[in-house]
Amino acid sequence: MQPERANHFEMKLIIMTKATFFVEEDKILTSLFEEGMENLHLYKPGSEPIYSERLLTLLSDEYYKRITVHDHFYLRDEFRLRGIHLNNASDNLPANYRGTVSRTCHAIDEIRQAKKESKYVFLKTIFDSQSNPSDKQTISYDSLIEASKKGIIDKNVYAMGGINLDNIRLCRELGFGGVVICGDLWNRFNIHHEQDYKDLISHFQKLQKAVG
Repeated sequence: MQPERANHFEMKLIIMTKATFFVEEDKILTSLFEEGMENLHLYKPGSEPIYSERLLTLLSDEYYKRITVHDHFYLRDEFRLRGIHLNNASDNLPANYRGTVSRTCHAIDEIRQAKKESKYVFLKTIFDSQSNPSDKQTISYDSLIEASKKGIIDKNVYAMGGINLDNIRLCRELGFGGVVICGDLWNRFNIHHEQDYKDLISHFQKLQKAVG
């Protein structure tokens, strides 16, 4: 059974950083911002905060308002970033935090409450991850259709996990308001052997057209 085709609308395009830091990262991120990247999620699990600080200082401060941070939440105020992201729907906000917050939901039944407390939420894992082979699809297609029909999936829910050019249209038809891209972009640049990232930027441009 295919979902009903949704009216065409511009989806949000979220880019999540590679999990590890690498030499050309600030240059690539600057190029992506110059190409119109609107929301970068800075996600470096298990890293020391000083490395995120260093990366941010290498970027122009005009881009800080387009960056959402997943850890080391003090960076949000120090660099005047866009907001913070909680990696689990049940995670508590930092004490006295006032500002934009988003969350990752790992199951459909987490979405309703998470949406009440967030500007937007991610739902993972929609497809097998391209950046982390151990992250396999956890939500069935039938469950997604049902959630879409009930209005649980809406413009404030973004699809995450294995999203690429080939399945963005399906995410749109299911009613997702945006998509989270990681491996589909970063797998186009070998941090150990390459310095030319034209292919990565070209692919980003294709992703922009796909969500527009």
